[in-house]
Formats: sequence, structure tokens, C-alpha cells
Amino acid sequence: MADNLPTEFDVVVVGTGLPESIIAAACARSGQRVLHVDSRNYYGGNWASFSFSGLLSWIKENQQKADLSDECEDWRKLILEDEEAIPLSSKDKTIQHVEDFCFGDQDSAEGVEEAGALPKLRVPGALAAQGESPGPEKESPAVEGIPLGSQGSPAVEGIPLGSQESPAVEEASPGSEKENAAVESPGEEPQSCSEAARAAAGDGAGAAPGPGAAPSTADGDSAPQLAKTEAAPSENAAQEPKKITYSQIVREGRRFNIDLVSKLLYSRGLLIDLLIKSNVSRYAEFKNATRVLAFREGKVQQVPCSRADVFNSRQLTMVEKRMLMKFLTFCLDYEQHPEEYQEHESSTFAEFLQTRKLTPSLQHFILHSIAMVAQTESSTLEGLQATKKFLQCLGRYGNTPFLFPLYGQGEIPQCFCRLCAVFGGIYCLRHAVRCLVLDRASGRCKAIVDQFGQRISANYFIVEDSYLSESTCTNVCYRQISRAVLITDQSVLNTDSEQQVSILTVPPLEPGMAAVRVIELCSSTMTCMKDTYLVHLTCPSTKTAREDLEPVVQKLFNLNTEKETENEELEKPRVLWAVYFNMRDSSGVEKSSYAGLPSNVYVCSGPDSALGNDCAVKQAETIFREMFPAEEFCPPPPNPEDIIYDEDEIEPEESGLNNSPETKPETSAEESSSEGGAAVTKEE
Repeated sequence: MADNLPTEFDVVVVGTGLPESIIAAACARSGQRVLHVDSRNYYGGNWASFSFSGLLSWIKENQQKADLSDECEDWRKLILEDEEAIPLSSKDKTIQHVEDFCFGDQDSAEGVEEAGALPKLRVPGALAAQGESPGPEKESPAVEGIPLGSQGSPAVEGIPLGSQESPAVEEASPGSEKENAAVESPGEEPQSCSEAARAAAGDGAGAAPGPGAAPSTADGDSAPQLAKTEAAPSENAAQEPKKITYSQIVREGRRFNIDLVSKLLYSRGLLIDLLIKSNVSRYAEFKNATRVLAFREGKVQQVPCSRADVFNSRQLTMVEKRMLMKFLTFCLDYEQHPEEYQEHESSTFAEFLQTRKLTPSLQHFILHSIAMVAQTESSTLEGLQATKKFLQCLGRYGNTPFLFPLYGQGEIPQCFCRLCAVFGGIYCLRHAVRCLVLDRASGRCKAIVDQFGQRISANYFIVEDSYLSESTCTNVCYRQISRAVLITDQSVLNTDSEQQVSILTVPPLEPGMAAVRVIELCSSTMTCMKDTYLVHLTCPSTKTAREDLEPVVQKLFNLNTEKETENEELEKPRVLWAVYFNMRDSSGVEKSSYAGLPSNVYVCSGPDSALGNDCAVKQAETIFREMFPAEEFCPPPPNPEDIIYDEDEIEPEESGLNNSPETKPETSAEESSSEGGAAVTKEE
């Protein structure tokens, strides 16, 4: 409860999005006293993942226009004469134009309850004490496991990042607020959530490959092998997909983990490097994105990525294969040959490709599926850099450059929250902050006032952009992201295996429109029920999300509910349910744009429209280094054998919340690490 909170911290973090969670973990790891609060009842903010019922509650909440005029402002009485208050917003205004559609018989779902859901209970704000893990603890199911960087991996198919002794498979995952609509307190969900995870694995959500499934080498043999393993049960189902009703979706709602923001992780990106370096990777598992697709001339095609894919492709002629390999080889070390692109630096990448003696199909593949840059806006250098990044990430963990976290993108912020809690961070969900308290003499922020009227002092304050009031953001110019989430009955490109994770870029359908990124997830990612696919569409906004994205949805999917449809429509995947919404993109906003913020208050942005997470990681590291320039950013945890405990350090363990984060929390982290390591040794 709030009455038990200490009144002094080194760092107070408001919001549990990805950059805030990384900063909180880095601060706690460096020995700072961290308080991490969020007014929501789930972790992640706009980076969160929801069960189906949780998403319906989120939709209802964002469609309602709450009247905040009667809000109590008793906290203003707590501000002294020599102080000034900077009010924070109590209503999230980052989501707009939310529209959801059911393309089935919605009445049939009346009275249907979500399988395994716990009864709704009203529980006051949860306080995660030192060493306590945020979020529900669900045990990692034995599906999909390949430890990243490990040469002796257990016989599972998911990818827990880490070193050769990574205990990721034996560790419990940090869990996520998947059933937040059904359960108010995160502390009540662990048992039910792990049961749902095990049930999903038992129902064939993903098949485990044979023993010794190790990460692939440069040729990327891992993903094709996985596809063969999973192909068997889907051979008959691929031709005639099972009819899925809305009531089934509601009943199996806990098998869905639906991301608000759709992203993939580059296998050599900043986030993967940080997960491995900090050993946060042991709290999550990942699955390869198995294929990169292209949309050309009204058809979806698979794009050859690796050298083996290029030479095995039946889509390309022998001449095209040589052209493509020659160009990709040039892109890998284009800096060494400036004479080949310098005269085109002022041109767009699309114009540069036209000068490289590439066929139209190859130009399309490179521009939209490999570089994935804007056709009319991206320069030649930007396109070459993006192509090189794509190629450098190939082969580390599979035949594509991308990974996806099992149970959804919302797992990643929780992983860093768990690290923070292990090293002494204190967590409070459903805990609103009314204002920042500014000392007029020094011009610095010295405290916050929470919903209970308690003043909590700190040296530094991290605030997520959505918590800032309109008066603070008057001069800020925000962009918007258009998002759509679809539940479909089959893949956009059927193959022998139904367990595919695909990324597709649809070029602008009309001048002035943006390209649309499509990510299709199968049930083995633990984000949807069996025999369905979860499809995410994302693009920078020009209009409302529905206006931006519905033309693409109509090109790729069948939206008709009637039985009598044209043959072309019958061949397309059928949409069972859809939601459209616009999300604020606050990335790239300079701190000086915010009015009246003191120097020791830092603002974290929400998700951006890019595919990767580099923006969030860079922002978190920049803010941390400004606060603590002498400290290392998220260092690796110490070896348990190197820790020396003095008797004086062990005695104060019972002093409760005021313990130093270097004692009890660190011990628990290393004990669990050593236990996991022993388990991995036995596997080997």
C-alpha cells in the first residue's frame, strides 16, 4: 500500500513503457533507489499486450470520452509557498479513432465466458517489494526454444537470448498482464496464466523439434528445419481452413496476446545486444520470423533473403540471381566503393536502383522487402544503410534478420521491470501521480505528489510523454501512427507449413499514401489460438487508421460475411475480427519543446512507427548517461562465485524496504542464475 512507501528515492519513473523500463532497470542495476509507478493496471503502456477480453476492455475504455472536469484537486493544498506544481494528466490521450468490427455472428458469443478466466476482484494498488517480480509469472512452455548464442541448446524451438550457460529455458518468464480485464491485481494471475500457457502448448500451438536444435549458422538452416517439423498437422488444413466463430475467439481469448505496437527485433540490433549484455534475455523467449514477403502485381510472393534462398528460388531467373547477389555483395561494403554511389547521393534510393541494371521485380524486392524504405523520401545512403543492416542480421538465428518475442512485444518491458525489481526497485500499478513539485529557488523538481496525497522526493524524475498535461505540450507537434489488428482464418501466403511468422511491405496504393507494414503471426508465437492468425498493419498516419489501412486490408483479405462471394475473394484469408486505431508517435521530440520542465525531469517517448526498437534503446541510454555519466549502462550481472558477503552486509536483511539493493535482491538473482545454469549443464 502507499502508506508503506518510503518517502525518498534516487529516481522516480512514471510509466512502464519500454524506454522507461530500460532506464529503471539500468538505474537499479547501478545501485540507485528506484520507484516505478503507472496509473494503468497493466505493464507496458502503449507497448503492452492484451488477451482478447483485455483488448475489448481497452477498446471500450478508449472509445469513452471521460469528463475530467470534476476531478478532485486537493493535492494543490500540499504545495508550499516556495514551490510550484506541474500538473500531470490523468487521462491517456495518445489513442484516437478506435473502431472495431466483428465479421461473424456476434450474438452467438453472448453469455460465453473466457476459458480459465479468474473472477474479477477489486484489489487496491499492488506494491512489488524489493526482489519481487512484476507481472504474472508464467513458466516458459516447452515450445519453440533456441537459446541465442548458445551452442548446446535444449530441445525446444523458441529462442531465449543469452550466453552458452543461459538458464533461460529453466527460468520462469517475467509474465505479462495478459488478462488485465479479468483480473485487477497482477499478483493474482500467475497460476492461471501458466496453466493457459501449458494448455496452449499441449493443443499444438507449436511443435518442438528434435533434440539439439541449435541456432543456425550463416546459411540459416534453423528456420526451414522448424517449418518441416511443423508441417505435418497442417497439410490437410491448408486447403480448407476450419470455420472459426466469434464465440470460439471469446472462449479462447486467453490464448491471444495482442500487441498495441507491432515490431520485430533485428538479430543484431541494439535491443538484442542489450538483452544479452544485461542477461535480461533469460526472462523471455523468441521465435524466428520465418519469411519475408512482397506484394507485387496484386499477388503475395516470398522474397529470397539468404544466399541459399536466392539460388534455390524458382521465382528468379539465373541472370536475376546473379544480378541480385552482385548488388547485395556491393551493399555489404558499399563504404569501400564511394565512387559507385556518390553521384547519386542526392537521388532517392528507388532512382539509384534504376541505375544498377536490376530488373523491375528485383528493384521491388530490394526497395520494399529488404531495405524497407520509403519509395519517394529515402535517399540513396539511407537505402544502402538499411540494406546493409538487413544483410548483417541474416543468419545469426535463422534465415531472416528478425526475431519475435513469444507471448508478444509486451513481454520486453516486463523483462526489464523484473530486472529492476530484482535489484531493489519498487513497483506500483494503478498508482497515479498528480503533479511534479518544483522548487522555485533552485528551479529543479524535488518531489511528486501521488493520488493519496503522499509526497515522494527524488533526485531525478522520468516521465512518459502521455502523462504530461496539455499546457506542458502546447508547443509540441506530434506525428500519428495508423494501426490495425486482424484475426484471420489462414495465412496471406499458404505453404506446406502453417506455422509461419511473416513480414510484408505493401507499397503505397495511391500517390501521397504511405507504405503499409504487415506482420502476420501464427499460433506458435503464443499470440493467437490454433487455426487462426494475428495480423498487424502499421503505417505513418495521413488520415484516420481505418482510412489509411482498410484499402490494404481489402487487397489482402476477404471482408465479406456472406457465403456467396467471388472466387478471388474465396482464395483470400477471411477476416474474423478487426480493430483500427491511431496512436501518438512522440519520438524525435526535443526536450526544449516541452514548456516549463526542469533540468532533472526527463521525458520518454512512446512507440515510433519504425520496425525495430533502436529509438527506445538509444533514448534510454542517453537519459541514463545524462543522469549518471560515471556508471555503466546495464552491465552484466556479477558471477555468483565472485560475490563476497561480509557479515555486516547480511545483518540488515530484515529492515524491509530500506535495504540496500546490493544485498538481498542481488543474492536472489544470482541464486536463480546458478540454479538455471546447473539445469542447462544437466541437459547437455
